[in-house]
Amino acid sequence: MFKHLFKKIKIYASLPELVTFWIFLIVAIVFIIVNLLNIPGSNYISIVLLSIVGASILAISLRLATTNLEIKLERNQMKSIIFNLQDGIIAYDTDFKILVFNRASENIFGMPAEAVIGKIFSLDYASKMKSKTLMQSMFPSLAATSVNRTEIGSNIQIVDISFDDSGLELRVTTTRVLDPGGRLLGFVKIINDRTRQIELLKSKSAFITVAAHQLRTPVNALSWTMETLKKESALSDEGKMFVDNGLKAANKLSKIVNDLLDVAKIEEGKFGYQFAEIDLVQFINEILSADSAAAEEYGVNLYLDQSGDEKIVIIADKEKLALAFNNVIDNAIKYNVKNGSVTVKISKLTDSPFIDISIADTGIGVSSENLEKLFTKFFRGENIVKIQTEGSGLGLYITKNIIKRHGGDMRVESELNRGTTFHFFLPTDPNLIPKKETILD
Repeated sequence: MFKHLFKKIKIYASLPELVTFWIFLIVAIVFIIVNLLNIPGSNYISIVLLSIVGASILAISLRLATTNLEIKLERNQMKSIIFNLQDGIIAYDTDFKILVFNRASENIFGMPAEAVIGKIFSLDYASKMKSKTLMQSMFPSLAATSVNRTEIGSNIQIVDISFDDSGLELRVTTTRVLDPGGRLLGFVKIINDRTRQIELLKSKSAFITVAAHQLRTPVNALSWTMETLKKESALSDEGKMFVDNGLKAANKLSKIVNDLLDVAKIEEGKFGYQFAEIDLVQFINEILSADSAAAEEYGVNLYLDQSGDEKIVIIADKEKLALAFNNVIDNAIKYNVKNGSVTVKISKLTDSPFIDISIADTGIGVSSENLEKLFTKFFRGENIVKIQTEGSGLGLYITKNIIKRHGGDMRVESELNRGTTFHFFLPTDPNLIPKKETILD
């Protein structure tokens, strides 16, 4: 207790505002000593000391006045900037007392600043408010549909909240405000209204869906025609070659159309997941068996490395999860080297309720500059394009969205010409699976 009090006194004693007091204290001590000792000329000494005190007070007062004026100007400028920002700004102290509520916040939540500034925003107070959007933005855990974009415990928390009744889509960023000594002073929330942005994304997805559906019919007809022609015994060898090429092209086009449809459904939050218990080891064995023909064609060996013989059961959508794994394993086979390998390893994490499924290949790898772009739409690495020019660049984007929807995450490590390892982290706790399908970035 005394140590804390001494530390606090030390901090305040060093503030520039107390310089006047310390000068006055020193001069007062000298003044008292001079008068007590009756030093000759003490009257002149007193005048000099008082002049020093007066000059010091004047100088410091002028400096403080100038500093205060600058602070007031900066504060007014900051208030003007915050007030006119397009994003909502809500600032509050450690007791949840609202200090700032700008114009954008008023528009987003439909409440005047006067109704909330100075109020202690407790859960009891929030429950009595008419604005459900403000209550859930302040306490995102109360929202029916929310997606965390950052890890719990990080200095900045980003949460996307969807309000089904109003169609409002908000991104709430919460950051802590600390003093120079690291002491927590309060919090600032930045409210980004993403409703228009999400509407545009849905409109684009709807357009892609319509276009892809329109393409699917002629592509299917083309594939059927090529399949029929391939069975014709009267075809010459050259004719069979043309039919095979046409069938391959139709299948590739069909894959691109299906990828576009999947992306559109994912971004609309309508991919449609059916969760059930699955035996993870058996599931991965089935995938590897299905991919064995392609691996043999490319001269690549497939391996499964399981830690222990324990049966591992998770909650997942078997069809969607198979699509995610196949996207990665297919790439690992295609972009590998002759007599290379693809190894799938299953490990239980001891410090968290997750399973780590790694897929390691001995292929061409990915440059460090391209690693962060791997999961973005339509991206394909330069070295991959040189080997195979065709491809939609949507597979890994779809894969990551599927894993995220399962409450998991993905990580990738790679080195050029040495291979790539993808890690799928899937939860063993069903409570970690999001309750509702949402639009993911």
